[in-house]
Amino acid sequence: MSGSDEADRVHAFTEFRKRMNERILAEPNQVVRRFFALDTQTYQAGALDVKTKELLGLVASMVLRCDDCISYHVAQCREAGVNRDEMFEAFSVGLVVGGSIVIPHLRRAVDFLDKLEQGEAASVPAHDHG
Repeated sequence: MSGSDEADRVHAFTEFRKRMNERILAEPNQVVRRFFALDTQTYQAGALDVKTKELLGLVASMVLRCDDCISYHVAQCREAGVNRDEMFEAFSVGLVVGGSIVIPHLRRAVDFLDKLEQGEAASVPAHDHG
């Protein structure tokens, strides 16, 4: 797959996620709306800064082996000012906690990080999981 194809795939995923989140939040379900709002509030600065919270989200996503969440938190970490060395330290925590089953997810995370650093990936919308 060429870099352009990969960038297109990342862009398509980002657009799908944005469109579906808007669609879901248009429904009159208060549980779903409150959960999305809680997720947003959780990653705002508090006793822990945004950078630390995003690193925690990245590690948790790696251990849970959710590639969509990992990519999301890699992008959010970059926006919060996490540098490559800090990212790899977070990757190492996720790997040690999660074990060797995390390795395929680590590969995809590093590939996504490389693409972000090369400016090939589309920007990720405001915080929302899924």
